[in-house]
Formats: sequence, structure tokens, C-alpha cells
Amino acid sequence: MRNQWLRLLLLRCRTPSQPCISQVQYLRSFTSSLLHPRAPHLTPEPFALWRHFTSSPELAVEPPKPPSDQAVLLADIFANPGRSNDDIELDLDSKNVVVTHDLILSVLGNSDTDPDIAKRVFYWALENRSEKLSSKSCNLMLGILGGSGFVKESWDLIGTMKKKGYGVSKGTYIKISERFQKDGLIDDVEKLKELYALGSASCKTNDAATENAFEKVCSRISKIIRREVWEEDVEKQLEELDVEFSIDVVAKVLENLEMDPNKALIFFRWVQESGHFKHDQRSFNAMARVLSKEDHSEKLWRFVNEMRGEGHEMERETYIHILERFVKRKMLEDAVDLYEFAMIDANKPSAQDCTFLLKKIAVSKELNMGLFLKVMRVFKASGNVLSNSNLDAVIKSLTSVGRINECNRILAAMEEVGYVPSSTSRSKIAFKLASGGKTGEALEFMDNVVASRDISDHRTWVSLIKGHCVARDLDEACKSFREMTEREGTSHAEHALDLLVGTYCRKNRPFEAYKFVSEMVNDKGLSPWHSTYKTLTSKLLARKKFKEALDVMSMMKNQGYPPDLDSFVEYLSKKGSAEDAVTFSQAMTSRRFPATSVFLKLFEAYLNTGRQSEAQDFLSKCPRYIKNHADVLNLFCSRNSGATSTAAVAG
Repeated sequence: MRNQWLRLLLLRCRTPSQPCISQVQYLRSFTSSLLHPRAPHLTPEPFALWRHFTSSPELAVEPPKPPSDQAVLLADIFANPGRSNDDIELDLDSKNVVVTHDLILSVLGNSDTDPDIAKRVFYWALENRSEKLSSKSCNLMLGILGGSGFVKESWDLIGTMKKKGYGVSKGTYIKISERFQKDGLIDDVEKLKELYALGSASCKTNDAATENAFEKVCSRISKIIRREVWEEDVEKQLEELDVEFSIDVVAKVLENLEMDPNKALIFFRWVQESGHFKHDQRSFNAMARVLSKEDHSEKLWRFVNEMRGEGHEMERETYIHILERFVKRKMLEDAVDLYEFAMIDANKPSAQDCTFLLKKIAVSKELNMGLFLKVMRVFKASGNVLSNSNLDAVIKSLTSVGRINECNRILAAMEEVGYVPSSTSRSKIAFKLASGGKTGEALEFMDNVVASRDISDHRTWVSLIKGHCVARDLDEACKSFREMTEREGTSHAEHALDLLVGTYCRKNRPFEAYKFVSEMVNDKGLSPWHSTYKTLTSKLLARKKFKEALDVMSMMKNQGYPPDLDSFVEYLSKKGSAEDAVTFSQAMTSRRFPATSVFLKLFEAYLNTGRQSEAQDFLSKCPRYIKNHADVLNLFCSRNSGATSTAAVAG
């Protein structure tokens, strides 16, 4: 390779207009300038001689293949009329659809594409991605319009095409002429015929034969360049081809040379220096995409700076292409610098690009907070505002790599650039930290929440307690609950208490739940939900904690709730004595005795479980009006046989 450099240098030294000494000086200057390839304040070195000094080719990485359903996705996005550009851009980003020239051709050239969808795609691209349109795409659209009978729109598009220097292809001319003729539009047919005769017939067409010839010419140029070291003989062969180097030809040749970026760059320089072509934004972007294949990015950065210096912007397709390469090779610093570079242009990266980079930084081998802050500052400097969706996406990424403990650093960084998390976002963080067992980080987070807010934030506290419950850390859950009631009061504590009681009971620790509830009710004046009391009652009785269950019933009664009759009846009928039944019946009401229906329910439960002696024992302890009640007598009579049993019950 070193010999090739020397050979090229000597070849150029023979040219009187380019003395050898100046090229050697330039080579030294250029080599030293590579030390600062991305410094935006440095004026890029001239590239006039760059093609003469090739460096070692690096390993090339094949570009990712676009999914086969890209055209279907694009058509789906435009299926609904009246959507705003912002909505369309969001859909494109969320579905990873990169709008390219070929993708537009695929949609417009598909005979199954609905004409209305084709129109929306085309006119949106005309307004927002005009560089992705070509003579071929315009002719395809014209064929759809004319073939569908849209006369006025057809002529409007022909006018647009004339401004761009595009002619009407033969196939399109025939198609719309036939439709105009069929519809009896004689004047339009004549007008179209006149237009075609005046210029369109001499323009390049997009028929299959022309396309095939185009591919062959580009392939031939690429082969000449690839097979030999670049020297005067290569240039001579290219000159002898007598090819018109249009933007389509240059872009295609650069694409063909993607596996050899150095030769692609030499061709890029030669085609303009030789006067065959003046580079525009599309050709600069095509060259930038080729340079992104190299493992080292110095040349790419110098080139994109030159591109901007020439007044050209980086296209969205190019940005995505290079960004994917950087991310794939774990070159996050370059990816962030590319984001910063692209944000200066009018065609800025979207809000989703910011989120994408933040997520990639969050899951990288080491969390680089400097890069994280830089992305957010660039995003904000362009007039954007960080949202809850940004935070949620980053938190999700942190969780996926077991790095949820970094939440506090992430949130602090986002707040540093002006982000104010919503109550919903704070609640999510509190839950994730607590449920993930990150007790220390959860306490730090809540300290920050308390210190930064002057109003109640009970939702975050409830989420924190819920997280501790999910982690089965009931000690921390109780501590957090007590702190919440001290700071926020008890007006919104019922949900959190229900979570605590439910977790205690699922862990077969209802007695501890009872003690905690008693403390909160008797000392703090808390009013639990009726369902919380019922859960606690049933679990206490299941563990034969009859006395404690009665105490819970007393708390319920004091707060105006009806007792959990079903749980007590089930317990008493299976395990309770007659004395227990009497105690319950007296405790459940503020009156002397409960309603007759309660006694009936208890008697029936005892009898259904085969505990007839306990039922009769309980009956013997009941007041006389219950013993002589007709429904009670009928119940016992139906379960006994013979007049003797009836007399015994009545006595």
C-alpha cells in the first residue's frame, strides 16, 4: 500500500500544474490535521488532492437489509387521510421505516396500492422528502393520476415535473393518453401529444430498456474503478466511455463502490475535478453513506464537515444509515456527535432519535453520563422539551439490563436540563426501585421527591409501598407507610393499607396485619376500606384468631361498616363453640341481640355441617323469642324425626 501511495505521488508530480513539493507539503499538513477530525471550529483541509492519497482499506460491514414489508408499512401509515406531518413522522420512527427513493418507487409501482394512498405518499414526499423523488417516481405518480382520471392533478404534476427538468416517459404518455381518449378529453389528448412532441420524447425515459442500459453503464464504470489501482489509465478509460455523469449515475456508482470507500472517494473527487459533474446534496450524501463503512471515522467526519461547508445538509436517510453503523460498532461518542451535527440542519433528527440515543447509552457497557447529558442538551438547544416518554423509555432500558439503581442519576441529569417529572413518572420510578429491592436508592429517591415538592404526592408514596409489597419487604413497606402518613396525612392512605394487609395475609401473617391495622386505626385515626377489613377478618378466622377477628369487627362497627357475617358464620359452623356463637351475636350489634335472620343463618350453618349438638347447645343459650320463633322451630323440626325431638326443641 505504501508503494501505491508513492506511485500516485510520482504520477501527479509529472503534472506541471501540481508541483510535487506542494503535494508532499499537503500530505504532511493533511496527516497532522487528522488529529482533530470532528472539531467544528476548524476549517476542513481542502480535498482537491484527497483522491491521490488512499489509506489502508478497513473491514467493511454489510449494511442492514431493509425489511421486506417496508412498502406495506409505509402504505399503512398513509392509509388514513388528514394526518399531520408530526403524526406521520412519529409513525415512521416508531415503525422504523426509512423513506428512500427505492421505497417510494416500490409503493408507487405496486399495482395493488390504492391510488389515494399513492397520492398521499407522493405529495407528502414532494413536500418533506423531495430529494427522494426522481423522474421515475414522478412518472409513476403521473401514470396513477392520469390512469385514474384525475385530469387537473395530472396537469399540475406535469407542471411540477417541468420545473424539475423531468419529461414524461413514453409508457406514461401512452397510459394517460389512452385514459384521456377513453374519457373523450380530446383537447387534453392533443395538448399532451404536443407536450410530448416538444420535449418529452427526447428526455430520458424510465422504460425497462432504459433502466437496463443505465444499470449496465454504472456497472461498467464501477468495474473499471475496482479492478485497477487508480491512475491516469483509469481516468482515460472513464473518459472514453463518453458517459453523461448525472446525479443518478454518480450515486449508483458510489453505491456500487461501497466495499471500497477509498476508491469511491477518489471517483467522487475526479468526477467533479474533470468537469463532468458538479456535486449536489444527493451526491454528497451518497458519498457520506459509503464512508460510514469504515471502522475509523476520521475521513467521514472530515467529509461531512466539507459537505456542510459546501452548503449541503445531511439527509434523513444518510443520518439513519450512519447512526446505525456507529451504534452497531458501539461507537456511541461518534453517534452522539452525529446527532449534534445533524441537529444544526433544517432537517433535524426527530424526538424519537433523542430517545433512541438515550436508551442506547443507558444499556451500554458503562453508563456514560457525560454523553447522556450531551444528548439532552443538544435536544433542548434545538427548542425541544424532554417529556415523560423520554424518561419512561430510559427507565425501561435500565430495567432491561439490571441497572435500575441508576434511576436517581438519570433523573437528576434530566432535571438539570429542565425536565420536571410528572406524578405518574415519579410513581413508576418509586415502584421499580422498591420492587427491585433497591431500598437505599428508593429512600434517596423519596428524599429528593419530598425536598423538591411543596404539595402532596401520595401517589408516589403508594407506588413505593406497593413496590415493597411486591418485593415482600413488609418491614420497609410499614416504615414507608408510617412516613407517608406523617408527611401526607391519612386521607389517601387506604389503598396503601389495603396493599399491606393483602401482602401480610398472602404470607400467612394476618396477626401482624391485625396489629398494624389496630395501630393505624386507634392511634392514627385511619379508616380502612370495608374490603380491607373483610380480608383481614377472614384470614384471622382461618388461623383461629377469633378474639382478634371480633376486635376487627368492633373497628368496623365504629366506622359504620356492617360485619363480615359470612366469614364468621363459616368459622363458627366448622370450629366455633356455642359460647363463641353467643359472643359473636352479642358483639356484632349495638343492640342486645342481632336480627332473627342472623340466628337462623347460624343455626342452618351448624346443621349443614353436621354439628347438630352445637346447634342445639347454641339454641339453648338464645333468648326465648328466638327459641319460640316459628322459622327456628321449622328449621329444627325439618332436621329431626319424631314428636319427641320436636318437644325437646320446644322445651
